[in-house]
Amino acid sequence: MNLRQTTRSFACSLAVAACAVFSGNAIAAGYPERPIELIVPWGPGGGADQLARLISKLAEPLLGQGLPVVNVPGGTGGTGMAKLLSAPADGYSAVVYIADSHALLAGKSPRWTMSDITPVAVMLKGPSFIFVKEDSPYKTWADFEKALRAEPGKLKVATLGFGSVDEFSLNVIAKKNLKFVQVPFSKPSERYVSILGGHADALYEQAGDVAQFLNNKQMRPLMIFGKERLPAFKDIPSSFELGYNVALPQFRAIVVRAGTPPDVVKKLSDTLAKVAAMPEYRKFLEEQFGAADSFVDSSKATSYIDEQLEDMKKTLATN
Repeated sequence: MNLRQTTRSFACSLAVAACAVFSGNAIAAGYPERPIELIVPWGPGGGADQLARLISKLAEPLLGQGLPVVNVPGGTGGTGMAKLLSAPADGYSAVVYIADSHALLAGKSPRWTMSDITPVAVMLKGPSFIFVKEDSPYKTWADFEKALRAEPGKLKVATLGFGSVDEFSLNVIAKKNLKFVQVPFSKPSERYVSILGGHADALYEQAGDVAQFLNNKQMRPLMIFGKERLPAFKDIPSSFELGYNVALPQFRAIVVRAGTPPDVVKKLSDTLAKVAAMPEYRKFLEEQFGAADSFVDSSKATSYIDEQLEDMKKTLATN
C-alpha cells in the first residue's frame, strides 16, 4: 500500500469513528423520545415490583417520558429476561434484575450470560432472613434447629424457587444434617402469607418485603444471613454466628440489553443516581432495611454483579 492509499485509509477510519461518536451523542441527546418499558420478572406486590414502581414515579419527571411497569413472572425471572433479550438494544426496555435471577447463571446451561446484559445501576443491597409466624412455637433459631433434628424432613420453608439464592443459602444449612422441605412460591403475595396460613413453617425473605407483617406483629425473624447482626434486629443472630458460613446479599439492579449505546446507559445511570439521592427513595431504602450505600452506578455495577456471581458459584460448589 502506497502513502496515498495509507493516508486515505486512515482518513476513512477517522471519519467512521467520528460518525459513530456523533451518532452515539445524537442518540443520547434525543433519548428518550418515547416511554421506556420497565420489566419486572415477578408478580405484582413483591420487592422488585415495589422498586420498579417507585423508580417509575421518581424518574419520569427527570426523563420527560413515562416508565410503564410490566410484570412478566415465571422461571425465577427467566421469562422477564427473555422479554428483555428479545427487544432491541436501544434503551427502551429495561428490567429489574435481582440476585435470585442472577443465581441462575451459577447453574448448568443458563439461558443468558453476563455478556447478554449491561448493568445500568444497582439500586438496593440487603440481607435475607428466616421468618416464622408471630405465634410460632419456635421462639428462637435454636428451637427451630431442635425441631429439624427431632423430625427430619417434616418442616417446610417457603422460598422464591429452585436455583435461587434462597435455595443456595438453605442448602448450606441442610449440609449441617438439618433436613427440611423447600416449598417454592413464585408469586410474592402467596409466599409472604404462606407461614400465616400454615402452608409453610418458615419463610426465607428480605425484611423490607414483609415489613407490613413485621410492623403488624404477624411474623418475626429467627436468623439473618450475614456475617454480623443488623442494628434494626440486634437480638437476631447471624448465620455466621450460628456456624452457617453463607451471606449472599439480595441485590436489585436495573439492566438493559448488551449493545445499548454507552451514552444511553450513562444517561439512565445518571438519572437513577438522582433518584437514589431523593428523600423519598432514601426513606424507601430505610424501610426496606437496605444498605445506605446501596447505589452503584454503571461504571462499577458490572464488577459488583460479577463478584456476586463468583460468591454464588463458591457457595454452590460447597453444597
